[in-house]
Amino acid sequence: MADEVLALEGVHAHYGRSHVLHGIDLSLRRGRLLALLGRNGAGKTTTMLTISGLLKPTAGRISLAGRAIGALVPEAIARSGVRLCPQGRRVFTSLSVQENLDVALQRRPGPKPWTSERVYELFPLLKPRVRQRAGTLSGGEQQMLAIGRALMGNPEVLLLDEPSEGLAPRIVHEVAEGIARLKEEGLSIILVEQNFALAMRLADDVVVLNTGAVAMRGTAEQVHADPESATKHLGVF
Repeated sequence: MADEVLALEGVHAHYGRSHVLHGIDLSLRRGRLLALLGRNGAGKTTTMLTISGLLKPTAGRISLAGRAIGALVPEAIARSGVRLCPQGRRVFTSLSVQENLDVALQRRPGPKPWTSERVYELFPLLKPRVRQRAGTLSGGEQQMLAIGRALMGNPEVLLLDEPSEGLAPRIVHEVAEGIARLKEEGLSIILVEQNFALAMRLADDVVVLNTGAVAMRGTAEQVHADPESATKHLGVF
């Protein structure tokens, strides 16, 4: 596919002897947001860890703009242009907001590189807290900082794992607006999200996992037209 930026072809992954991913096939098109959905334990986070190199695939191919990256170490995958914003945020709690952003800076070719000022424009709540230790931020502010830190690597592909988890509705809206802006700017995004309504509001394309395999795929329009086909794999939202 000409505009395909990231592809997984027949990807398997194991935790020890436990076979977790069973031949995952998915494709992320450039400038689009793919929502990766499924029940708890369906393999969503494992897929994100495998793409980012934190878990090595045991079979299959992962490619970024046609280049195989599945055998690379996580640091090399990040330098190639794939950045993960992990579940649970995992900011550097002893560092300030600004320091969290500064340590993540990676300069890559592009017309509009990410800087801390751009992050503060995306998430204005962070601007007054530049010198504040990240560990003293609210959960929502830490999530914004975690996304901002991933952006400082100037990614070609951004992986967002459960960005609304544990956040108040008002903050969920702020985070969602930031993700929508990134999508409007043309960033290619994979979003893992348990909030089905939020995921469907942001998604262009949808892949549903069930027990480590693809159970359904389609455009967001197709899922909106037949939501029961997706929700039967998802449980209650």
